[in-house]
Amino acid sequence: MITRSSEQARSQRPNMRGGNGTVELRALAPELPAMLRLFSRIELAPGCSIGYHVHENETELFYFVSGNGRVCDDGNWREISAGDAMATPSGHGHAVENTGSEPLVLVAAIVKN
Repeated sequence: MITRSSEQARSQRPNMRGGNGTVELRALAPELPAMLRLFSRIELAPGCSIGYHVHENETELFYFVSGNGRVCDDGNWREISAGDAMATPSGHGHAVENTGSEPLVLVAAIVKN
C-alpha cells in the first residue's frame, strides 16, 4: 500500500516530552500492524528538541535523514548527522536536539515488545 505525502496525517507537538519548541510529526502509514505504535517522519526546527524519556515494553528506532544535532543515549550526549541510526530498547531512555542551522529530519518507529 502506498501512502502519498498528501495523505499523511500531520501533527504539531509543542514541548514534546518536555523539550523545546514545536516538533512536527507526519504519520507515514494510515494503519499500523499491532506490533507498531509509531511510524513517523519527525522534523525538529533549529533549537527544537524532544525531551529525555524512557521506553518501557517497546523499542524506538531512529534513522536521521537530514540535518544534524545531538542525542542523549541513556544520559550520554552524542553528536548525530544524516545517515546515522539509533535504537533505544525497553528500559532505556533518550532525547533529541537540533543543534544545527537546518531542520533535523528523522524517521522513527516504535516497536512493541
